[in-house]
Amino acid sequence: MRFMVRFLGFLFAAGTVVFLVGVAAAAGLIWHFSKDLPDYSQLQDYEPPVMTRVHAADGSLVGEYARERRLYLPIQAVPKLVINAFLAAEDKNFYEHGGIDFTGMARAAVVYAQNFGSNRRPQGASTITQQVAKNFLLTNEVSFARKIKEALLAMRIERTYSKDRILELYLNEIYLGSGAYGIAAASLVYFDKSVNELTVADAAYLAALPKMPGSLHPIRNRDRAIERRNYVIDRLLENGWIKQADADKARKDPLTIASRNTGAHIFAGEYFAEEVRRDIFERYGEKKLYEGGLSVRTTLDPKVQVMARKAMVAGLVRYDQEQGYRGAVSKLDISGDWGVKLADIKSLSDISPWRMAVVLETSDQSARIGFQPARELGGAVSKERQTGLITLDGVKWARAMSGNGRGKTPTSVAQVLQPGDVIYADPLFKEGNPVEGQYRLEQLPEVSGAMVAMDPNTGRVLAMVGGFSFDQSQFNRATQAYRQPGSSFKPIVYSSALDNGYTPSTQVVDAPIEIDQGQGGQVWRPENFSNGKYQGPTTLRNALRLSLNTVTVRLAQDVGMPLISEYAKRFGVYDELPNYLSYALGAGETTAMRMVTAYSMIANGGRRVKPTLIDRIQDRYGHTIFKHDARECRGCEAPDGWKNQSEPQLVDRREQVLDTMTAYQVTSMLEGVVQAGTATVLKEVGKPIAGKTGTTNEAKDAWFVGFSPDLAVAIYMGYDKPRPLGKGNAATGGHLAAPIAKDFMKLALADKPATPFKIPAGIKLVRVDSKTGMRASPGDGGRTIMEAFKPGTAPPDNYSVIGVADADGRSMSPSQSGGQPDAGSFIIRPGTGSLY
Repeated sequence: MRFMVRFLGFLFAAGTVVFLVGVAAAAGLIWHFSKDLPDYSQLQDYEPPVMTRVHAADGSLVGEYARERRLYLPIQAVPKLVINAFLAAEDKNFYEHGGIDFTGMARAAVVYAQNFGSNRRPQGASTITQQVAKNFLLTNEVSFARKIKEALLAMRIERTYSKDRILELYLNEIYLGSGAYGIAAASLVYFDKSVNELTVADAAYLAALPKMPGSLHPIRNRDRAIERRNYVIDRLLENGWIKQADADKARKDPLTIASRNTGAHIFAGEYFAEEVRRDIFERYGEKKLYEGGLSVRTTLDPKVQVMARKAMVAGLVRYDQEQGYRGAVSKLDISGDWGVKLADIKSLSDISPWRMAVVLETSDQSARIGFQPARELGGAVSKERQTGLITLDGVKWARAMSGNGRGKTPTSVAQVLQPGDVIYADPLFKEGNPVEGQYRLEQLPEVSGAMVAMDPNTGRVLAMVGGFSFDQSQFNRATQAYRQPGSSFKPIVYSSALDNGYTPSTQVVDAPIEIDQGQGGQVWRPENFSNGKYQGPTTLRNALRLSLNTVTVRLAQDVGMPLISEYAKRFGVYDELPNYLSYALGAGETTAMRMVTAYSMIANGGRRVKPTLIDRIQDRYGHTIFKHDARECRGCEAPDGWKNQSEPQLVDRREQVLDTMTAYQVTSMLEGVVQAGTATVLKEVGKPIAGKTGTTNEAKDAWFVGFSPDLAVAIYMGYDKPRPLGKGNAATGGHLAAPIAKDFMKLALADKPATPFKIPAGIKLVRVDSKTGMRASPGDGGRTIMEAFKPGTAPPDNYSVIGVADADGRSMSPSQSGGQPDAGSFIIRPGTGSLY
């Protein structure tokens, strides 16, 4: 008995010693690993990388930019179903334990002992709190040291932060595969839904992903993914968080994954989205763009953007097909499964409804084609094969190109297409309706160009087309291509003259002229497009309407190139314009964006506008950090509510670039270009439109820039490596660019009222002879127009010609001289009746 007592005493003493040694060892271990624990207090100010989202003016998504696709959701915005799904999958006792689940740890220890020596990865027993500690503060190293640190941090985090805060950090930080971080981004990536729209099956699949996102790919490992999803559904049912009927339905639901665009989300908006991305990058830098969680509201009008692209693409294709058919994109061996082979050929993804196809067989009347099959989410080629027919009507445009131009119109399909030809095809339309199963041969145009549509009153860019296809070329010709504007620059020259004493009725002689360029340079002899035909004395209005080069050069001589250079800089067309007269004819290089901005200042009465693609930018907390509209709104803030105070007033302090009355005079003259000049095709729009065409030397570029009271547009067409577009009238801005503007403005202005341009106070409308610019007399009949004059100016009643004399030395009038003075410089000075 005494022996047993002593033995038990010995055991107690030994146990006490072992316990104390164990406690000391544990304390030492804790002290050792606590020395260099990361500072967990940084979680309080945690700002994860969040994607920047760009929206159109109507709120639709334009694009997303991120290194980690993440949208941060506060825990209050996360549905209970989603929270329960993740708790069921990861940590059902989350709201009960203090950071460590000892039961789970014991279970993991048993499994580890069973698998010891098998090289299997140890089973984890991490709670959600431990995962937060690991993901935010530690590494993924597999070691006991990391697990100990993880446990210590978890307990400290639990003492510092609420359960909801810890869960919020976890749900927003975890990686869920396919580039998605956090539940909000994953919901969009996998299902194209917000978290509030997720079903039980959707939420269960997302909750299954944290452990092994790569191994649960919804396409490559579909069966395993469904198995794991159903496991989470069972745990939800077991915990009483869903009903039996919900669980049964969720298990039967197919794992359907949405195909979500990761580029520009608005069709035809790729150039616009990329321009916005560059703008944000330049403003705030790379980190803010890809991690800052900015919310960007742009000026893009999706409807107008589609209209602009439709009109621009149609114009490019129309011109290109008039040049002839260049042949197939590629050749393909169609033996065996042609679909797999065709899927490997890169096609453009942004030219819908065009589709790549291969010719399978041909005859005189038709060709059977097979369309490029789609690739599924996992990269496999779809087994579905679609075919169609290209009939003779679909290839009639495809005349072969030869050294002497185009060949004859095809009389059979087999003359154009051969089996194995890889082509693009487009649904065939007759009388505005698609013909079932029939397609039209298409070819990618070699010619390119750009279009910018702008609100002339604010500078907000409503639409932008930077080329035929962004997928083909990301070079934005609307902002990056510097081209000669040709005669579309002339309104700037005329603005400088009208702003300095000239009137639309001022007469300048249209006649041959020679310019001595000095210092050994050749004599410059500018010519009109009319091949040697001259008008003689003509008004500035008619000179602009007919785009007379010699008149513009004489006017530039008289006004002075330094003044014109100043106006060009003021309008933003050029930063510096050399003082050479050729630049008055648009010989300098500028962009479509600059040109539409300059014309917008004419359209809005001379106020400066700054072109913008962005209305406002908010940071991740909703604070506005940029706003384009800088006008002051007096009275907009009413802290005490409405008390019959005066209406709020917008204070516009923008610079007056051009006199308001001058702006109207130029607008009226540009209306004449549309009504009876080089842009008459735009009369079909049926709305008040002012504008100017432009054609550069050798017809390498064709322009139209113009505006209605509420919409300005600039268009140019030309090859990226400049070469002539053709010869004669067929290669002018009036023939190539103006029809594109017509097609676009017919669509864009279809629902707009035919509002005339506003006449500013002080302008006096006087009836004048449209040919001479003199005050109209009763017998002038239908040759009279209403001309705009500023106060203190008036049309002349008569004039005499100085420098044009008859045989007796007497001065002659233009009618006496036949309207063709000699080659000297003749200008009627403002306010006089004398011809110089």
